Amino acid sequence: MAVRLTAERLVSAAQDDSADAGITIRAELEPLGGDGTPVKPAAYGGGQFQHGRRWVGSGEDRHPVDILVIDNEPSQANRLEAALQDKRDVLGLPDIVLDLSSAGTLPPHLPREISMFQFPHRNADAYLRDSMVDGTPFATSEVGEAIFEATAASADALLAWCPQAPLFGFWQSHLGKKRSQAKKARSWASEIIGLEPAADDVRRLGTKGDPINLNAEEQVLVNEDDMSVWEFGEKPEKGEKRDKLAKVGHGQVPFPEDRQALSGVSFRQILQQATVSFASLRTVRTSSGAPEARAVLAALGLVAHVAAFARAFTLRSGADLRPKTVSWRWLGARGDEDLEVPDFEAMAAIFSECVAQAEVAGVPVGSQWKEHRLTVSPSPSLLQAIKKSWPAT
Repeated sequence: MAVRLTAERLVSAAQDDSADAGITIRAELEPLGGDGTPVKPAAYGGGQFQHGRRWVGSGEDRHPVDILVIDNEPSQANRLEAALQDKRDVLGLPDIVLDLSSAGTLPPHLPREISMFQFPHRNADAYLRDSMVDGTPFATSEVGEAIFEATAASADALLAWCPQAPLFGFWQSHLGKKRSQAKKARSWASEIIGLEPAADDVRRLGTKGDPINLNAEEQVLVNEDDMSVWEFGEKPEKGEKRDKLAKVGHGQVPFPEDRQALSGVSFRQILQQATVSFASLRTVRTSSGAPEARAVLAALGLVAHVAAFARAFTLRSGADLRPKTVSWRWLGARGDEDLEVPDFEAMAAIFSECVAQAEVAGVPVGSQWKEHRLTVSPSPSLLQAIKKSWPAT
């Protein structure tokens, strides 16, 4: 019989002398079109899928099978952070936001602000380092110094301002060789894989159409910075180059062989596995010495997972999935146990209780988080870099 997860159980597992190992979440997923419908895995440089082989089955039936990684660990962590950003106000989480309004007019597809939940390197990100607060470089401010000097063994500032960092991992590698190189391996690992792909290198064929069927080979002068500026002519002006009419989107153009994108793949089965490691979290320490801090981190990952994956979700074009079966398992010191699968409201309540207990124990969370909403602006050098990359038109 499945048992209910509680804040008290997470706090107990977070103790220094605990032998509990963690929690594993397993889900079988299916495409919205049904089993066997092609799903698009993540593609990497050079147009490649991430291949692998995994053991499946048990006992004498245990055997290796080919797999493709549909969503890997770093990508899954980013999706959990996006879910936390979406639920930031509901969960009362802290945040630091880089306001880009001083950069002037930016293309519509670029963000107008970047949250701590979006910084590629979390608390160790160059955008955070290259920011200003109240006219002072953020890195030399009281908050900035605390964040950049934090380590897993001295994690107060991370719990206070960026609790996702010690959970999903960080490496302070952008301060310089003689500055902090602190790092913390991820305590949360998650991935989605497709087992036994029917094919592993299918390319999408096609032709870009044109209702008027203009001559795609016609030579024109093109401004690559602004495709709305092109003309017929003989002599290129400054910023122009000679190219085919197809360059500005006219004419019928078949997909060239070297630009045929990877297509979706049909799998026998699609699985997601996520694990939070109590062993890893026990390396996180705060000045209070309270294990409740670690329980907060474990609950943070669990509530993020429920928010991101408890219902149908989208990874990218051609990768819309929904859970068919989900199981949570407690990896305990005295044996493993099935856990009841909580919904978001139940998991949010457990998270809130962990936060409340941690705050009483002296961990800088809870009511302090309400004050930890900070807006910073780009430094002069970062602002110049932005404007050089995206000059105003």
